[in-house]
Amino acid sequence: MMMEAVKLLFGSVLLSIFVEYAVSYEPNWESLDSRKNPEWYDEGKIGIFVVWGIYSVPGFNSEWFWYYWKRQKLPEYVNFMKEHYPPNFQYADFAPEFRAEFFDADKWAKILKSSGARYVVLTTKHHEGYTLWPSKYSWNWNSMSVGPKRDLVGEFSTAIKKSGLRLGLYHSLYEWFNPLYMKDKANNFTTKEFVKAKTMPELYELVNTYHPEYIWSDGAPWDSGRSSYWNAPEFVAWLFNDSPVRDTVLVNDRWGMDTSCKHGSVLTCSDRYTPGKLKNRKWESAFTIDKKSWAFRRNALLSDFMSMEEILHQVITTVSYGGNALIDVGPTPYGTIQPIFEERLNQLGSWLHVNGEGIYRTMPWKYQNDTVNPHVWYTVSKYSSVLVYAFLLEWPENNVVKLGAPKPSNETVVYLMGYPDPISWKAGPNGGIQLTIPHIPIPKMPCMWAWGFRLIDLSN
Repeated sequence: MMMEAVKLLFGSVLLSIFVEYAVSYEPNWESLDSRKNPEWYDEGKIGIFVVWGIYSVPGFNSEWFWYYWKRQKLPEYVNFMKEHYPPNFQYADFAPEFRAEFFDADKWAKILKSSGARYVVLTTKHHEGYTLWPSKYSWNWNSMSVGPKRDLVGEFSTAIKKSGLRLGLYHSLYEWFNPLYMKDKANNFTTKEFVKAKTMPELYELVNTYHPEYIWSDGAPWDSGRSSYWNAPEFVAWLFNDSPVRDTVLVNDRWGMDTSCKHGSVLTCSDRYTPGKLKNRKWESAFTIDKKSWAFRRNALLSDFMSMEEILHQVITTVSYGGNALIDVGPTPYGTIQPIFEERLNQLGSWLHVNGEGIYRTMPWKYQNDTVNPHVWYTVSKYSSVLVYAFLLEWPENNVVKLGAPKPSNETVVYLMGYPDPISWKAGPNGGIQLTIPHIPIPKMPCMWAWGFRLIDLSN
């Protein structure tokens, strides 16, 4: 009766608006998965992950330092501590050294913005349990109580929003050594003391305080309980229905043993996820510029860092297959982003300045990889099917590029993005199209890696 009355009073157009905003998502994955993602995420394509915490102080091998040292007792970690720290040194003793004395959120925002990324995701709490904000639920184990004596999440969030980037916040559901979590686990997750006292209050606190538009949940491995233990469906339903960011927020898929690679707005599946094919769901490849760690490492070598060719290969193939790229950097415990990371981000930004129209606001074309040239990958404009983009990962001999997938028409025009003049082409002898790139002096090359071509008015 109510809908009929609305229709009579306001007409069908206003009824559709009423219905759209009256949608309420139920606390189950079937309902939550039915929600359409906000467009900003798919159109943005590129994000930057920032992994920062107490583990940055030892800066040795991995952000899992505490776990490998005390739980698994791996010899390299045990020996590292024996050789460099007093016998009774505890992991918590690292916290006062996490000073972040050079942390300037505006400088970070400028560096991250220079990458051409459209969103960022900051770790607010990793599996060690230390929070980068003054959480009421992490007594004496947060950045206001010990270490920097600052609200790092708050400063970061303000600067990121001011820069025009979208704010995402990472949060680990579980904590390796939290007594409440270990008690719930010992009870086979039939009790929820940790969930009710720690994890869920923290998540509501983060959303209500900082208004992130992406909640990147983590820390729910195969033996950590199902999403029902974590009360995750209820939290995500609140996020979509009633939270202050309900219209623009999205979540990933790491909410319990039953959700990874199955449920959520975005499938992140395993770390460095690369499916190598089109998916029928939105997905994201989170990968690290430092190939061996997500966090800062004092013992990193230059050869451990991805080259720009490697980064762009991952970005381009990910976008061609319909994914987003979330590119990780690990800041120092004193609050700086290392020059090697800054250089890579600046290089990515310079590349996107030239080639971004083939990345942002695109979708997978009918072909992802070329049929005859394995070094070429495609996207197509989300808003104009006559604009197809081909990305060439290796420069050809004799400046001739042979493509098998595109079929030219009499109206076809080809441009090398960043170069003003059209590129000459001819139909290939066995179909496809052959491009002849003019000799371009090095100073006038639009970019140094992964050259993008704009193919206009193909017949396919």
